[in-house]
Amino acid sequence: MSEPKKTSLYDVHEKYGGRVIDFAGWALPVQYEGITAEHEAVRNCAGIFDVSHMGEVEVRGPQATDFVQNLVTNDVSVMNENQVIYAMMCYPNGGIVDDLLVYKHANDFYLLVINASNVDKDFQWMKDNIGNYDAELKNISEDVSEIALQGPKAEEVLQELTDTNLSEIAFFYFKTNVKIAGKNCLVSRTGYTGEDGFEIYMKHEDSEHVWDKILETGKDKGVKPAGLGCRDTLRFEANLPLYGNELSPDITPLEAGFGMFVKLGKPNFIGKEALVRQKVEGLKRKIVGFEMEGPGIPRHGYDVLSDGKVIGFVTTGYSSPTLKKNIGLAMVDIEYSELDTPIEIQIRKNAVKARVVDRRFYTKKYRK
Repeated sequence: MSEPKKTSLYDVHEKYGGRVIDFAGWALPVQYEGITAEHEAVRNCAGIFDVSHMGEVEVRGPQATDFVQNLVTNDVSVMNENQVIYAMMCYPNGGIVDDLLVYKHANDFYLLVINASNVDKDFQWMKDNIGNYDAELKNISEDVSEIALQGPKAEEVLQELTDTNLSEIAFFYFKTNVKIAGKNCLVSRTGYTGEDGFEIYMKHEDSEHVWDKILETGKDKGVKPAGLGCRDTLRFEANLPLYGNELSPDITPLEAGFGMFVKLGKPNFIGKEALVRQKVEGLKRKIVGFEMEGPGIPRHGYDVLSDGKVIGFVTTGYSSPTLKKNIGLAMVDIEYSELDTPIEIQIRKNAVKARVVDRRFYTKKYRK
């Protein structure tokens, strides 16, 4: 078995006491001080994450917009320059290749940010579907480091390290050539936690300097280094999906509950026909939120039952650090998807009572 790849911040994780694990073939910290402490730091102050494992693909050329428009579910034709949108790539049957962020530099230049575990697969999918579009693809994943600073004090802390007025970067917009602690970066007001914050892209050789300066500046304000563990609890509370859990080749965006990012009115995109058909025929299953009424923490893959019959499976489950409740998301047959429907979760040998609740467990605190 091959050794996991190291990000440019690997030595930093050791320096700050990170417990490093193999995640999608990358050596990354699952936690430093502890998942709950890091989760609460992001909700109340700010946390800093190494997300350099994420993939980045540039699309350039006269027909870059046409290609990306056909590739993803959302509508890139209405994007402004320096805007970011969330979208999915689908197979012809409507199943999900991956979810991604689309950064528009110009009509002939886009940056697609994809999941670490899917980089090779996604890039091959793009190449397989570029057809006769007058556009070129370049996988720059190996050349980019990325840091996320997330939390209500993210702007206050980062502002001390730049002359750029960060308040002028609107939610889901970005700026290039931003000097952070003297290093040239692309900075977007995006994130994966349900809090205000920024994702910062830079050269590998600049990442440790930027990381250290952010922590040095934010130390007295309560900024903490944060790992993969709290990244998952934070995104889950905010109803943000994870590929391999809520999204997969076997789950469509409509079943996952993200139809708002699927623009069926577009002339065409890969998977449109299947998704239109699914919408017309009606969903047979969907992802719902649930809250445990009996003891036990639900986990990914556990069966969901009704009167002893398997009606679905848990996609994500946790003891929520913010809500202090055991909650989860599950794919269930459509007749069991109404709010307050009683269900059970098979936890080891016990069928434990639960009920369907609104999956928006936490109100997002984005800066609009």
